[in-house]
Amino acid sequence: MRNKKVAKGAPSIRHYFVDEGGDGILFSRKGEIRVGTEGCSRFFILGLLDVSDPSVLKERFDELRARLMRDPYFRGVPSMQPDERKTAVAFHAKDDLPEVRRDVFRILRDTEGLRFFAVVADKLSVLEYVRQRNKREPDYGYHPNELYDYLAECLLKERLGQHSSYNIIFSKHGKSDRLDVLQNLVETASERPSQQQNISTDSVPYVSAATPTEHAGLQAVDYFVWALQRLYERDEERYLAYLWKAFRLIHDIDDTRETINGIYYTQRNPLTAETLRWRK
Repeated sequence: MRNKKVAKGAPSIRHYFVDEGGDGILFSRKGEIRVGTEGCSRFFILGLLDVSDPSVLKERFDELRARLMRDPYFRGVPSMQPDERKTAVAFHAKDDLPEVRRDVFRILRDTEGLRFFAVVADKLSVLEYVRQRNKREPDYGYHPNELYDYLAECLLKERLGQHSSYNIIFSKHGKSDRLDVLQNLVETASERPSQQQNISTDSVPYVSAATPTEHAGLQAVDYFVWALQRLYERDEERYLAYLWKAFRLIHDIDDTRETINGIYYTQRNPLTAETLRWRK
C-alpha cells in the first residue's frame, strides 16, 4: 500500500463497537414472506459506536450496575438476578427495566467522546431485490448474513483509513462469531482507495467478536441502535432525540426518492419521526 500522512491531531487508535437492530429474516421456513409480521422486523439496522475512551464508559457502567444491585427497589426483579444473565451482568435496552434504561441513557448522554454511525435497510426493498435476482438467477437463495455483510461494508468503508490503528469489536450473536468473514469485510473496506487528502492507507484494523458482558462499548451501542430502531419501527422519537448530539451519520440506503445512494441524516439534516412519515 502507498504510505500517506495520517491526519494531524487525529488519535492513533479508534475503538469501534458494532451491533445490529432488528433481523435480516425475509421468509419463513415454508417460504412465506415474514417482513413486518409479529416477531419479524420491517427494518434491519447496523450501528457503530466510536468510543474515545472505553475505560471511562466501563467505569460508569460498573458504578451504575453496582448501585442498582444494592437498591432494594429492584430486589426480586428477574432481570436483576445474576442467574438470569441480563441487567445484573450487562445492560441491554430490550431487557432492562424502564427505570434502569433511563439511568443508562443519562450516562450515554453525559459521556463525552461518543460518536454513533448507522446504516438502515428497509427489508421491503431487500425483498424486491431478492425477487428480481431470483428471476435472473433461479438458483439464488437469500441468507440473512448476506444483508448483514452488505451493511457492514457500507458502514465501515468511510470509517477506516483516517487513523493509525482500529480496534473493531462486533457483538457476537449465537454460537458462531463469523470472525473470518468479519475480518475479510474490514480488510476489504480498509483497502478502498480514499478520496480524501492526508489520509493513511496503512492503518491497522484489529477485529474481534465478543458478548456485551465483555465490553461496555457493546452495551452502549446496543442502546443507540435500540433508540434508532424504536423510531423506525414504532415511530418513537424521544429516545433518539435524547441522544441525538452523539449521532454523526445515519445512512438510510433505501430512501432513493432523491438519489440512488439513499439519504444521509446528520446534525445538519436531522432524523425525526416527521422525516420518516412518508413510509407510513
